[in-house]
Amino acid sequence: MTGPGAASRATLAAGIDALDGIIDRARPEQLGPLADQLFAVNELLVREAGLRRALADPSADPDRRQALFDRLLGNQLDAQALELLRPLMRERWSGPRDLADAVETLSRRAGLGIAERAGTLDDVEDQLFRFGRILDGESRLLLALEDPLAPTDRKVALLDRLIGDRVDPTTHQLLEHAVRASRGRGLERAVTELVELAAARRERYVAYVTAPAPLTEQQESRLAGSLSRVYGRQISLQVTVDPALLGGLVVRVNDEVIDGSVVSRLAAIRQRMTG
Repeated sequence: MTGPGAASRATLAAGIDALDGIIDRARPEQLGPLADQLFAVNELLVREAGLRRALADPSADPDRRQALFDRLLGNQLDAQALELLRPLMRERWSGPRDLADAVETLSRRAGLGIAERAGTLDDVEDQLFRFGRILDGESRLLLALEDPLAPTDRKVALLDRLIGDRVDPTTHQLLEHAVRASRGRGLERAVTELVELAAARRERYVAYVTAPAPLTEQQESRLAGSLSRVYGRQISLQVTVDPALLGGLVVRVNDEVIDGSVVSRLAAIRQRMTG
């Protein structure tokens, strides 16, 4: 998928600023309905391509686009959702898909804002990461949750059986939306984006660490400190255990991979000997 154009980036940035202002001043119990409504609007835009095009049409008068939005959804959304979404309907978008992507971004940030205000953002990030690891190891489960021919309600019911009330309500909300509105981009990718967005709300990078055995708390602390010094930002560690590494660590931060595993070193030695 190509990235959003300049017009879309500028409009989204303004929407994010407005949402952050709402999160800062709203009561925590108000944020749940806001996130639910934003998720619902995003799902509507994903389903209804014609509506998406009409609301993002740069040639249409902004007043007409807002009037269409108000006619369809004005009586179904509360004041905070309208405050956030109405300006988006008046602004210029590089393409219709960018409007749906922007509403999805805002819905995710609103959901994570709930966890932030409740002090459970660390737990949500960890639960999202663990669910991503489950998907990585269970190909049949991933296929079932991504199946474009399966009814959405059936996929959501499967998700409910998997996680139930064993995760934070924000985790459940975010994963349910990811299942409902994956748009063929891959559920694993959507979950990874959520993990990184959760870390970004705490102004952190995510370091994906693969180790041959579980790390102690002291080892995790030292590693996080070292990576923070390298990247100039706080680091959130997400650790996966893979005994096949034999020793050492593999660390990925953004697109950079640091492979210090024994397996990697042995492979390099073999390559030099046979080269």
